[in-house]
Amino acid sequence: MAVPSDDQITSICSHCDRAVPSSNLDLHFAHCSRNLEKCKVCGDMVPKKLAEEHFLNTHAQTMERNVLDDHLGEKCTQRIVTCKYCEFPLPEIDLLDHEEVCGNRTELCHLCSKYIRLNERQSHESSLCFNNLTAESSRSNMARLHAERRDPRSDTTRQAPRQFFSPRQLLFTISVTGIAVLLGSYFLQTKTDH
Repeated sequence: MAVPSDDQITSICSHCDRAVPSSNLDLHFAHCSRNLEKCKVCGDMVPKKLAEEHFLNTHAQTMERNVLDDHLGEKCTQRIVTCKYCEFPLPEIDLLDHEEVCGNRTELCHLCSKYIRLNERQSHESSLCFNNLTAESSRSNMARLHAERRDPRSDTTRQAPRQFFSPRQLLFTISVTGIAVLLGSYFLQTKTDH
């Protein structure tokens, strides 16, 4: 069996991970670490002087300014958009899945007191709810008129109309109340600790 010579024994350079003759390892390492760097994208060793050029030529996508503005404004799937139901900001790529779940939540319709899916709210309010309220209002007005005809002493004073709050106003009120409770409990806690 032949004994390997010094030129045949190799060691791995800790900077570039290449096999180098052991007799030249120190000299190789000094040169390698001073002049080469590993590309963060592809892992290739490139001269430090040419690292930026390597990245631009090999990995970067170049766009003209107006194309980039269009991309960021309308086409970029990572741009931040808001949910039409809850106004939660999220990347555009996740919007469809989020709105599918969010739109199937229900909220109380303040006009007819029924729970309606958020994704059906607009059509509900514009057609079904309005028609039901009109018919119901006509029936209740007719019933009131019949009752007044039968009993002339009945009280004909009208009640004040119900106040309707938008979901945004309701959420704001709940948020402010929650913050007030948290602050109150914090100050109460700090007062009892001292």
